[in-house]
Amino acid sequence: MPSTGKVLRIGIVAGEASGDILGAGLISALRQYHPDIVVEGIGGPLMIAEGCNSFFAQDRLAVMGLIEPLKRLPELLRIRRFLREHFLANPPDVFIGIDSPDFNLTLEQSLHEAGVKTVHYVSPSVWAWRQGRLKKIARAADLVLTLFPFEEAFYRDHSKDYPLLRAVCVGHPLADSIPMETDIAAARAQLSFTVCSQAVALLPGSRAGEVDRMGRLFLDVARWCARKHKNLCFVMPAANAAREKQLRDLLVAYPDVHVRLVSGQSQLCMAASDAVLMASGTTTLEAMLLKKPMVVAYKMSAISHAIISRLLKVPYVSLPNLLANEKLVPELLQDKATVENLGNALLAILADSHQTAILKKRFADLHQDIRRNASESAAKAILQLLGQAPQSVP
Repeated sequence: MPSTGKVLRIGIVAGEASGDILGAGLISALRQYHPDIVVEGIGGPLMIAEGCNSFFAQDRLAVMGLIEPLKRLPELLRIRRFLREHFLANPPDVFIGIDSPDFNLTLEQSLHEAGVKTVHYVSPSVWAWRQGRLKKIARAADLVLTLFPFEEAFYRDHSKDYPLLRAVCVGHPLADSIPMETDIAAARAQLSFTVCSQAVALLPGSRAGEVDRMGRLFLDVARWCARKHKNLCFVMPAANAAREKQLRDLLVAYPDVHVRLVSGQSQLCMAASDAVLMASGTTTLEAMLLKKPMVVAYKMSAISHAIISRLLKVPYVSLPNLLANEKLVPELLQDKATVENLGNALLAILADSHQTAILKKRFADLHQDIRRNASESAAKAILQLLGQAPQSVP
C-alpha cells in the first residue's frame, strides 16, 4: 500500500529484549507503508537501529520477580509518569505497548481514555490464570495482537462481555525465522558434535534460580540415561556468562557424563539433538519449531506451586500442548520430576522412531499454523485500526 503522505506518529514501549525483537520487526514493517513514520518511547538496540527515539534505556524496565519491582517502583513510576505526560501533550496516532503488561496496560489506559488509539502486542496469559485482567485490558486497549491462535479464540469467546475489544492473531516471529525443516547433520557439524549415535540437549533454564532448581536434576538424568544407553551424549547451552559459570561448577561433579557445555546458541544445540530435556518456558516453542521431541519438566517452591496450581485454568503448561490442546509431549512437574521418571520418558522417545515421526508431523502442522509473517500481519492490523489498511488481515 503506498504512503498516504501523512507522517505517522507512533508511541511505543517495549520493556524486555523479546519485546525489542518484536518492536524492531513491527517498525520495519510499518515503514513499508509509511516511510516517514516517527517512533518514540522506550526500545532496545534493535528498535533504536530502526529509528525509535528511546527516552530511557530499555533495561530500566526489565525487572523480574516480586522484590526487585518493589525496590525499583519509584523509578518505574517516574518513567511511566513522564511517558504519560509526554504522550498526552503530544498525542501519537497510535500507542503500542509490547508485552510488559504490568507497566504498559496502565499507561495504555490513560492514553486510551484521552482518545489515543492503543494496541497491546503479546497477550497477557489471561487464558491461563488471572482472567479478571480481561477487564483492565478492555479498558486499556483497542486492539490486542496475539502470538497464538488459541489466544485469539479466547478473546473471541469473551467478546460478549467486552464487545469493543478486538484481538487478532499475527503469529509468532520465531515461526517465520525458523525453517520448516531442521538440518541435524549441519548443526552437529557446526558444533563439531559427531561422536555419539544419539544426542540430548539439556536446557534447565536461563535464570539463576531455574538453574539452581533444575540443573543438577537434569545432570542426574543425563547420568542415569548414559548408564543405560552407552552411545548417548549431551549438549547444554548456557544463556549467558553467569549461567555458564553456574553450570560449569555443577559439571565438576559429573566427570563420567559426556556433556558439552556451549555458550549461548540454544537453537543450534537443540537442532543438533535427537531429543530435548527442558524446563517449561517459551523455549518449548523453539523446540517444537525445530521439530524436536521433548520432555518438559519444572520445579518451584511448594508454596509457589500450591498458589499457582490453584490459579491455573489450563490443563497444560508447555506451548506445544497448549497449541495442540492435547498432550503431545510429556510434562513432569514438581514431585513427578524425578530422575527415573524423566530418564524413562527420554529413553522412550529415543527408542520410538515411529512415534517421533508422527510427533514431527504434528509439530510441522502447528508451525505452519503460527507462521503468519508476524511483523507484517501486526503492521496491517494496526493500520486497519487506524482506517488505513487493506480490508483483509492475515
